[in-house]
Amino acid sequence: MTPPPAPSRKELEEQLDDTARAWLGDALTEAADAADSPPDASSPYAAHTWELRFAAAGRHCGQRHADAARILILGEARAGLDTLTRLYQQGSAAERRAVLLALPVLVHGPHALPLVDDALRTNDTRLVAAAVGPYAASHLDPHAWRHAVLKCLFTGVPVDAVAGLERRAAGDGELARMLADFAAERCAAGRDVPADLSRVLTLTGDRPGPAVTPPAPSTEQPEEES
Repeated sequence: MTPPPAPSRKELEEQLDDTARAWLGDALTEAADAADSPPDASSPYAAHTWELRFAAAGRHCGQRHADAARILILGEARAGLDTLTRLYQQGSAAERRAVLLALPVLVHGPHALPLVDDALRTNDTRLVAAAVGPYAASHLDPHAWRHAVLKCLFTGVPVDAVAGLERRAAGDGELARMLADFAAERCAAGRDVPADLSRVLTLTGDRPGPAVTPPAPSTEQPEEES
């Protein structure tokens, strides 16, 4: 499902214990200081100590709150595309997911699409789900967006994760064709057709055909033996 909007700092702090709350406060202060200060030429790493906090958020705030903490840290640091790209390329899957979730707030325009494209090439369902959020809805071209929808169906990511699905799927005949082809391939291979496929096909304006909709169970009663 689509990840819920990141909570505000106040909302997140209310969910943390005292130790985690203090750690988050220090992390956000460091990030804000780095955003307001030019890099120190004598120490290229001095301005990036907040990035260590970004990486450690899960350990200090708990995995449940790690996404929210990381997104807040990125926002305080006013992380630009170069920084986001570096954090994504060098980070763990959890850190990459946080970068993807932060894109709608931090990047204006399609410049971060290479990160989305990279995530969609993986089979990590957490990354795929994060990649098809609001940033993708706004910036992926129709061809890439259709393939992103198919990627969700292929990997089992619920299509609820696809931001703007109803708007972008409406009247999309090419998406309908691709969905029908995908369903036919699955049926020919003896594999189940994802339940979400019929839903997306309906959104395009096409009605699911026999290859997409499983046959209804028979209502005929077996003949009694004589």
